[in-house]
Amino acid sequence: MSRNTECAKVTAVAGETTQLFPSLHWEIIVCVGHENVKIQGSRKMGAYKYIGELYKKKQSDVLRFLLRVRCWEYRQLNVIHRASRPSRPDKARRLGYKAKQGYVIYRVRVRRGNRKKHAPKGATYGKPVRHGVNHLRVGRRCGNLRVLNSYWVNQDGVYKYYEVILVDPSHKAIRRDPRINWIANPVHKRREARGLTSVGKQNRGLGKGHRHNHAPARSTWKKHNTLSLRRYR
Repeated sequence: MSRNTECAKVTAVAGETTQLFPSLHWEIIVCVGHENVKIQGSRKMGAYKYIGELYKKKQSDVLRFLLRVRCWEYRQLNVIHRASRPSRPDKARRLGYKAKQGYVIYRVRVRRGNRKKHAPKGATYGKPVRHGVNHLRVGRRCGNLRVLNSYWVNQDGVYKYYEVILVDPSHKAIRRDPRINWIANPVHKRREARGLTSVGKQNRGLGKGHRHNHAPARSTWKKHNTLSLRRYR
């Protein structure tokens, strides 16, 4: 095999790596005969960045196999069960999780939405299927914990699986941490039931920035130009 052929093969492997990790810094040194061929990539990434790049390629062979095996395992477990550790540590840490005492991970499954409802004789069947439903169910199960956030982990033809991050407000490690002890205040009890979590704010139509700092013009005009009278006055 000639030197040019070997270099072409090394370049092809590097190209496949770039497609899987577009923001990856890679460096390949291959010995061809008595010379070293060095190929470099773009920039460095940490471990969590690698995991995040993998989850952006859900159709890759690695992630398809991993999600399929995990989904089979989740189907054998209860609807709500405690997880020993987050299955997506990069996503959990972005949403506030810390690998320390006082933080708990629960995994919950909900029925998938966008499916035709069964309505025999006009009677609709089913349960709420939105993202915030997992907060409510886990919050009812763990009344002594506070719901911090949640994220998607898997799905199949019938269910979606989420992991919910909960915090123990009475734990000393939480109460002494100035970055998270705000959740121990009584005003944050059952925050998931009052639409105060991230998903709850999205469902309420709230947002950030100057566009959300004033009332909508249409609703303000309608309120000022509508006369509402009670039927029995």
